[in-house]
Amino acid sequence: MALRSVDFEVYGRVQGVFFRKFTKEQAEKLALKGWCRNTSRGTVEGQVQGPSEKVDEMMHWLKTTGSPSSKIEKADFRNGKDISEYNFSNFEIRRDD
Repeated sequence: MALRSVDFEVYGRVQGVFFRKFTKEQAEKLALKGWCRNTSRGTVEGQVQGPSEKVDEMMHWLKTTGSPSSKIEKADFRNGKDISEYNFSNFEIRRDD
């Protein structure tokens, strides 16, 4: 099974609206691993790893859905690459940077 890793940063009203909690729940629903955290820039950033089609689903969710109270302006994705194994054992919410 081909695994993929991608870094993300989501802009808009994404802090204080349970965005990280819903991101973790969505990642777990898709069986993805990685992390997310709030940034001092007012964004949420992180990394997801998993099967390519599930990573694509997560990227779409980060761009268009988010938490019920969030207002996503844009989502940037970078450092997308194929990986041979996971670097994380689960999906976690990290402390703010």
